[in-house]
Amino acid sequence: MLTGCAAPTVQPATAETDIPPVDRYAALTFDDGPSPTCTPILLDGLRERGVHATFFLIGSKIDGQEELVRRMQAEGHQVGTHTWSHIRLDGTAPAAQLRDIQAAQNAVCKLLDTDSCWLRPPYGLIDPAVRTGVTVPMVHWSVDPRDWESRDTAMVVRSVLKDVQPGDIILLHDIYPSSVEAALQIVDALEAEGYWFVTVEELLELNGIQPQAGAMYRSGRV
Repeated sequence: MLTGCAAPTVQPATAETDIPPVDRYAALTFDDGPSPTCTPILLDGLRERGVHATFFLIGSKIDGQEELVRRMQAEGHQVGTHTWSHIRLDGTAPAAQLRDIQAAQNAVCKLLDTDSCWLRPPYGLIDPAVRTGVTVPMVHWSVDPRDWESRDTAMVVRSVLKDVQPGDIILLHDIYPSSVEAALQIVDALEAEGYWFVTVEELLELNGIQPQAGAMYRSGRV
């Protein structure tokens, strides 16, 4: 059991994993990182299992963690943003909220040399006035074990295994040791049931969904 997150030696890998034609796909997603201690352990575990996930990063946490973010991309994970400061996007001052979104977009997209940094609004909320200014697809979730609240690995695993269905987008946070351990246990348990884990972008593509800027996707079943 992980009792803390100690940063291991980073050994990037670039091998891609082919997606097999199975009946059960799901997407693991992680918010609030990158964590210099917990995220590398998670990446190690995902790499060992040949699993790709989606990370929604807080822009203000990227400074000093650039190589970790590049590692995510190099190992086949989808990398998006979670605003610059984890700002709520459902209140007043939409102009300030859009600036916060754009600051994170600028940081992540420039670092990874891409223009495809999808957005997960903090708390899954966004005001219509802000939404009209979003120029990338947005991602919600369909399974939320509230890992941030319990910090209990076994409880998080049970919650996900009880609720998950093919096409689900699972919400976790890669800043807690309990969530990192839970994520890897979830992968092992669901792969034994015939699930295959893909990025959110891949999940939508596999279900024939063409993502649109400003649209919010809660699962691959929409």
